Amino acid sequence: MSEGSPAAFTASEAARKIQQGLLTSEELVQSCLERIRDVEPKVQAWTFLDEDHALAQARAADARKRSGEPIGPLHGLPVGLKDIIDTADMPTENGCALHKGRTPRADAAVVSMLRAAGAVILGKTVSTECAYYSPGKTRNPWNPEHTPGGSSSGSAAAVAASMVPLALGSQTNGSVIRPAAFCGVFGFKPTHGLIPRSGILQLSRTLDHVGLFARSLDDIALLAEELAGYHEDDPDTRPRSRVPFQQISREEPPIEPMLAFIKTPHWDRVDPEAKDAFGELVEALGERVEEVDLFPSAAAAWDWHKTIMEVDMAASFEREWEQGRDRLSPQLRSLIERGREVRAVDYKRALGAVAPVVASLDELFLERYDAILTPAAPGVAPKGLGSTGDPRFCTLWTLLGMPALSLPLMQGAGGLPLGAQLVGRRGFDARLMRTARWLGGKLA
Repeated sequence: MSEGSPAAFTASEAARKIQQGLLTSEELVQSCLERIRDVEPKVQAWTFLDEDHALAQARAADARKRSGEPIGPLHGLPVGLKDIIDTADMPTENGCALHKGRTPRADAAVVSMLRAAGAVILGKTVSTECAYYSPGKTRNPWNPEHTPGGSSSGSAAAVAASMVPLALGSQTNGSVIRPAAFCGVFGFKPTHGLIPRSGILQLSRTLDHVGLFARSLDDIALLAEELAGYHEDDPDTRPRSRVPFQQISREEPPIEPMLAFIKTPHWDRVDPEAKDAFGELVEALGERVEEVDLFPSAAAAWDWHKTIMEVDMAASFEREWEQGRDRLSPQLRSLIERGREVRAVDYKRALGAVAPVVASLDELFLERYDAILTPAAPGVAPKGLGSTGDPRFCTLWTLLGMPALSLPLMQGAGGLPLGAQLVGRRGFDARLMRTARWLGGKLA
């Protein structure tokens, strides 16, 4: 792919060119489709793609612009959607054999928001089975012998391979941050309830988040600004004024940020080369980072997450269990079986433990720190396609509903990306993006 190919543009670059009349949506979408034809046989990121329908959307966008009608911030930009996000004009099969041929009647809330902002829905990207652990067909664009991560494997890989500038995924444990790290792109898991999940396959109301993938921090801010909001069918969202993510993320911090480097109790699982890389990163930040131990009350959080996720998923997939368990993967069947055996008192105890930990971390932010620096994964993408990798370095922040960014800051063995995770205070997503931009500039 040539450097001047529209498919190589970031979303922000492409949006500016379209608004200035230097690029049409049809040219951009056509370039992305050509790129897909070139690399999809190797990467296998897509589960549904209708080129004619994608181009028809692009031509309609161009006609709207020519007519002089108002256009949105995402006008003409192609977006990939994880195949658990409902689309009225495309199938949504949830990566599940039991859902083959499923055709929703309505768009998910985020799809309606994307269309209102002018986006072109390019197609559906591969999800692991029901957004859990059983891998799909997708390969890592950096090396097809390595996993792209999961469960938002297709979205991360499609953005990394320049097939599409933006994509949506979801995270219930580590399904955005981990594949973003493995594929070397920016991944954003917002504060719980910031982006509505209506019309998206529900695993766990407590843990599910919509996630964003892009090749620049500007693009993450651009997309987040259009998707943050309220929807009446998602009880965890609320009416809010528009958050100026782009403006805030570009501001200079009033005071140079201070980071807390938290290894978590699972640091012993980090690969030696990743430990060395984080050591160099911490050394480069000097006095702007301090190692902080996770307080003892959070040590059981991984068990709480497991209890909540297994119970909620057992309830969410009760119909699949009752009517077609023999066609589910062993991983999903085992999870449902465990979830059906959990005592109600243990489930309620796990739910009740979350708020005090969030409050304790709020104090950490208020007293000294702007963000938490921690691994996104134990190392680079593992070799082999039978697993999507270890999500444990995402688990705590998902459970607590705190915003997190995967930043492609480092490189590991074989040239594979090695991501760092930056975590912010709950509800302070735009400030987290501002700190991430400062961090990138600090290391430049």
